[in-house]
Amino acid sequence: MSKPASTPPAPEIPPAVLAEWWLPYADYLAKERRYSPYTLRNYRQAFEDFYRWLARSGMEKPFDELDSREVRDFVIEAQRRFGRRTLHNHVSGLRAFFKFWLAREKVKRNPFSAVPLPKLERRLPKFLTEEQMTRLLAGPQRLLANGQIDAFTALRDRLVMELLYGGGLRVSELVGLNYGAIDYESGVARVLGKGRKERLCPLGKVATALLVRFKAEFAGQPRPGSAVVIDRHHYRLPVRQVQLMLKRYLALAELPMDLTPHKLRHSYATHLLNAGADLRLVQELLGHAQLATTQVYTHVSVARLKEIHAKAHPRA
Repeated sequence: MSKPASTPPAPEIPPAVLAEWWLPYADYLAKERRYSPYTLRNYRQAFEDFYRWLARSGMEKPFDELDSREVRDFVIEAQRRFGRRTLHNHVSGLRAFFKFWLAREKVKRNPFSAVPLPKLERRLPKFLTEEQMTRLLAGPQRLLANGQIDAFTALRDRLVMELLYGGGLRVSELVGLNYGAIDYESGVARVLGKGRKERLCPLGKVATALLVRFKAEFAGQPRPGSAVVIDRHHYRLPVRQVQLMLKRYLALAELPMDLTPHKLRHSYATHLLNAGADLRLVQELLGHAQLATTQVYTHVSVARLKEIHAKAHPRA
């Protein structure tokens, strides 16, 4: 029996193509738009995937001659390889790519400007209840009391979770937080969010008190540019280590292991809205550019209210 044909290797992107089309755009995203390395990586993946699709499809047209018909064919084929959300993100990156070159008159049209996409399923964000958050946050002290971790690790890990939940920080914002960005008297931190946009984040009394204590006991004499969240050698903690740390405490609290640091941010927003916080205030606290991004949490709150009503009301 003959062996099945192997998948042909993906064609390499010629250095000349990268130099002409990708590198100027990437430089613009990094220096003018101040996009994160994570976003740059995703945009480059979208660019390379589209270029390779053109090469596999035998398209001889250069970028400046593509039209909506070729783009529709790409989207139809890409639906077999990507989930809907990934496809939307790829198309968003490619639409921005052509918009950049259209403004510089290097292309005549943006073929992605009106491309139809499959509808996204609206997924409610996962979050922890207040009781679950209390169990999670108690984890470091439990391990310290049992002699499973030392005082540095217990206080650092509790501080990490309190900053994620008490301040609603993204994990990238957390690991990038420096001592010079914190006003201890007001308990507010200046945070650099997506697109390097700065916002003020109240950290809460508990997180601020833990921060002051951790600084006094373990940070030595930090400079304004010193990282808040560190390992025992005073190196800035990487995102991956924060993710692994959370898994440990989720297991200890018998909570779902698929929850991520970002779910603490979801919990922060949901608990604020459940307590009656104004939606636009929550938008500002989260650093969302669009109110629609924040509105998803109102669906969570309404769902919770309906659940309570169904359990408590005799006519429910």
